[in-house]
Amino acid sequence: MTSADFANNRDNFCYRHPDRQSFVLCQRCLRTICPECQIQAPVGVICPECLREQQKNATTAQRKAERRWGRRPTVVAAPLDRRPMATYWIIGITLVAYLTQLIPGSPVAQWFALNSVFLVPQFGHFEPWRLLTVLLVHSGLLHVGLNMLALWMIGRILEPLVGHVRFVVLYLIAGIGGSVAVALLAPGTFVVGASGAIFGLFGALLVIGRHIGANVASIAIIIAINFAFPFVVGLLSGSMAAVQISWQAHLGGLIAGCAVGFIYARTRAVRQRGLQIGLLVALTVVLLGLLAIPALV
Repeated sequence: MTSADFANNRDNFCYRHPDRQSFVLCQRCLRTICPECQIQAPVGVICPECLREQQKNATTAQRKAERRWGRRPTVVAAPLDRRPMATYWIIGITLVAYLTQLIPGSPVAQWFALNSVFLVPQFGHFEPWRLLTVLLVHSGLLHVGLNMLALWMIGRILEPLVGHVRFVVLYLIAGIGGSVAVALLAPGTFVVGASGAIFGLFGALLVIGRHIGANVASIAIIIAINFAFPFVVGLLSGSMAAVQISWQAHLGGLIAGCAVGFIYARTRAVRQRGLQIGLLVALTVVLLGLLAIPALV
């Protein structure tokens, strides 16, 4: 989705805003339109020019019916700044956290790594911040390098579509989802890394891309390959214990990211902002509520 051929194809960019990438076509003229230009029609979306032409050609009876029964065009919430600044900030903060791990005797990994025992008050060490701080620590240079490379690649595509704040919220909720899955499926296991949140970004891009009509087959293949990789390695080595990859975090992050992506795709209008926030809060509460399950076992 970021190849030179893609970037040079003007059909992949809004005809009114050539710097804005989009996969949505006007249902009348079939030109590409960005979220700011999309006007909700009875079937699909149309561009402003087609809307004016439609209104101009409407009969007196149609205009009267539109005034009586018609809805106002839906205003879609579109990010003003298309630069992936949140992606760069997340990468920078993560790299700084990793560099602090390299200091001899640094306790950062011990403070930030995730283990379900720190999420259950009965064990005497209730440290819930580890649900998110686990995203900052990594096991080595290759680990953090691959994760940040994936974050940079997907962030440049996804963040301009949803905006800075929504991107950060997505990243954090996906990270929580990955941590909760580890607590449920691998209790007592220490894990580090941001792969759960990154899988959440892939899941959100898959769902959002599907809703805007993009070809998401390549994204689905990438998700399948990366999710299946630890199981293939485990089969070849004869033991899943030898695989130092938390598939549980991948699964939890993916599910949470898909859920957030669905919420974003279904609450795109400005008038739905309150509903969107409420659904995101409810999803976070549900994820945190699941932590009660291992506490009762």
